[in-house]
Order: sequence, then structure tokens, then C-alpha cells
Amino acid sequence: MSSAPPLSGIKVLDLTKLAPGPFCTMILGDLGAEIIKIEEPGPPTGRRAQQAGAAGTQGPATSFSGSPFNALNRNKKSIGLNLKSGPGKEIYIRLAQRADVVVEEYRPGVAKRLGIDYATLSARNPRLIYCAITGYGQDGPYRDMVGHDLNYIATAGVLSLLGRPEQPPTIPHNLIADYAGGGMHGAIGVLAALVARQQTGRGQYVDISMLDGAVSLLAQSLSSYFASGQIPRRGETMLDGGIPNYNVYSTSDGKYITIGSLEPWFFANLCRTLGCEQFIPHEFDPAKREEIHRFFTEKFRTKTRDEWFEILTKSDICVGRMLTLDEVDKDPQIRARNMVVEIDGADGSKVRQVGISLKLSDTPGSIRSLAPTLGQHTEEILGGLGYGQEQMERWRSEGAIK
Repeated sequence: MSSAPPLSGIKVLDLTKLAPGPFCTMILGDLGAEIIKIEEPGPPTGRRAQQAGAAGTQGPATSFSGSPFNALNRNKKSIGLNLKSGPGKEIYIRLAQRADVVVEEYRPGVAKRLGIDYATLSARNPRLIYCAITGYGQDGPYRDMVGHDLNYIATAGVLSLLGRPEQPPTIPHNLIADYAGGGMHGAIGVLAALVARQQTGRGQYVDISMLDGAVSLLAQSLSSYFASGQIPRRGETMLDGGIPNYNVYSTSDGKYITIGSLEPWFFANLCRTLGCEQFIPHEFDPAKREEIHRFFTEKFRTKTRDEWFEILTKSDICVGRMLTLDEVDKDPQIRARNMVVEIDGADGSKVRQVGISLKLSDTPGSIRSLAPTLGQHTEEILGGLGYGQEQMERWRSEGAIK
């Protein structure tokens, strides 16, 4: 029998809006934490209304952020709170006094101007863990610069590695700095601080920079450069298309098969299956790479992607189909691992979302609720803080809450 999720009893205040912060708190929520989203009351105006790409979507922030299909806001409660108002700030500070974690992604200095920064809150709650996710971090010459994922991965050196030779670098969506460098590192930082708090009894400030996170993902690449002094050329290394046996090939149906047969035994299996045993001794021969690549290219065009996948998986070969998003949830391995799940919506409909990637044997995470509407839990949360209905109605009429 499984126990409660590992973060049960942990209360997190979520001040975030765009991809990295909501992904961080989604991870914490999936692991059982109670996530309270602090959202601005009232319809969005100005920049907030214009802001696009929320949570990795392609449309305006307001069109998707509260949608039940938005996995980043699942397992969260929503309170509409104007932090620039006196009542809003009072409520927030009272919430923070009872919270375990705050996650925000303001520009450096904004939280201090609002009077809700770590120094202010930790004086009232020394056990509070305060995680700030920013582009460049809380110090350094770029501290106050604005940016997005593309800017951070460019500065980190990641972008210089992505793409084909003699071509402009390939923009890899906002997965590297936003989600891995920012959101995932933020969750790791919070979890580490929670463990440290068990030892010290005190919370701490967790400074997460998306640039730092992107640089850390280059640990092996940078270590290799530091040791050799050789700058890898885009599209010409073993792991980015520079060799034929770690590459992508078009098939007869216009789809793509991926080959990752780096080790000699896997390369030998590939050559035997494709009928080109003569290449087995030449895996590491630069003079043969063009000839091998040309053979592979022509050979893979003779069958469909799925036909090749069926053939190659029977011969202990590192192979994968390049799936488009409409194919992902049909893949048997992804289904078996519950990485696309169906959740019951409030209206009885079925909502598909990405599943939980962290598989814990005794204390698994869970999806307990879909994304809330703005202010859906305001009265519940304020009632828990001891505020009465009359007071709530007055603050609502003043625009302090929703």
C-alpha cells in the first residue's frame, strides 16, 4: 500500500505566471504539496493582456492559463489578490507566515519594492524557503536585463551547438532554459532546501538563474572543451549529426527514423541488418563517413518509418521513431508509463495531460485537480485565515481580492 505523496503537508505560495515558475510548482504539486496561486484580480490589462506564450503555449496568456488542459496549473488553488493594495499585502503576508515555500519570478528588486521580499517574510517566518527564478540571477552585470529562453541559451553556449554545419543555429523551442534550466532547477532547489530545513530548522533563499541552469546542462561539453581546448563545431560532433550512426534519416513516407548506434557492437548490428557489413571496420574512419551516410540515407528511403522501426528493434539496434505530438499519446511505451493520462473534468469530460515523470514506489505523486479558474479558492483560503464573509465582500468591491 502506498503512503501519502512525499510533499503532503507542504504549503507553497506560487507568484509565477510564465513557463519556468509554473513548471516548478507543477512538479511540487504533483508530489503532494498544496500550491496556492496568487493571481491578479480583474481582467488582464496592458502588458498582462498582451503577454503571449504563457506556460509554453502559442497564444495569449489569458487564453490558456486557467484552462483545464493546462497541466502547469493542475494541483493548484487560485486566490485573486492585488498585492499593491493594503488588504492584499496583509493577506499575502499572513499566508506567508503559514507557508513553507514561496516561488516567484519577478525581476530582481520587484519583490522588495512590493514589500514581500525574502528579508521581510523570513523575519516573520524563519522556516520559509523563498525561491526566485530569474533569467540571469540576483547579481552580476546582467542582473537587470530582460530576456527569454533563446537569450539565455545563447549566452550559455547551448545555442552554438544546435543545428547543421554551415547553417544558422536551430532554435529548440523554450525547453532548455525555461523548463530544464529554470523550472526543474527551481524544484530541485526547493527540495534541497526542504531537506536542509529538517537539519537546521531554518529556511533559506533559493536563487535560480535560467542562464546558470542552461550552463549546468553543458557540464560534459564544457569539461571536454576545458580539457582539450577544442571548440566543437555545430553539426560535426558525434552527438549532433557529425557521424552517420548517430543521425536522423527520412523514410519513404516522409517521416523520420533516428539512429543512435554509437557503440561498435550496435554499429555492427546496424550494418548487418542494412546489408552493409563492409562498413563494420570503418565506424571511426572519417574518410568513410560520407560514403556510409550516403548509403544509410538511400537505404532508409526504401521503407516507411514504422517498417524500419519494426525491423531494427528486432536486432538490438539503438533506434527511435521521430513522433509528432499527435502520435505521442499513441506510443505503447509512453502509454505503459502513464506519461499521457486522462483526468475527469468538472463537467464530466476527459482531459488529457502529460503524466508524472517521477515514479516513486512507496509515495507516488498524483494529479488531484485540474487548473483552477482565477479566484476559485479565494473564499476557502481567506476563511482558513480567519477572515469573515463581510470583510471579503468589502475587499472584493474595492478590487483587493477576487
